Amino acid sequence: MQKKLLYGVPLALAALAAGAWIAQARYAPRMPATSAVTELWQLDFPDTNGREQALSQWRGQIVVLNFWASWCAPCREEIPDFIALRAQYRPRNVEFVGIAIDNTANVTQFLQRLPVNYPILIGEGAAHHLSRRLGNSSGALPYTVVLDRDGRVALRHLGRLPRATLEKTLLEIGV
Repeated sequence: MQKKLLYGVPLALAALAAGAWIAQARYAPRMPATSAVTELWQLDFPDTNGREQALSQWRGQIVVLNFWASWCAPCREEIPDFIALRAQYRPRNVEFVGIAIDNTANVTQFLQRLPVNYPILIGEGAAHHLSRRLGNSSGALPYTVVLDRDGRVALRHLGRLPRATLEKTLLEIGV
């Protein structure tokens, strides 16, 4: 019996590692096409009051673009870090923009419980398409793209974005 365990454990670990590698290769964010970033600056999404907001208003700034939804637990977990970092880096021309792949009613209800200090836009299905064009091949949430002042992609991150990773990226691109 012990001999079987000795052979089974390494085999199971190898299978687990292979599965993780395949998942990473399949679902890891891809570098978006230049056309996707160009398209980004031409889009408008409504804010929570229904007013259209052009993404181009943030062109020339460092933009932390976060695709999220009110029902997404990891999305909700990273928002307090975004609130704190926005307060810290806004004087240095860094803007956080949340694009909800959700409806206005759900987002408004969520923001009543946790107000944020950065723009929240309602993207629904169009935002989901945009996140995929910006490299989110799996379509999962949360998904964050950091754009430098020249509009180049400095970071693509699928899943909850660790605060330290985001701060490191911001410092690397000259905040």
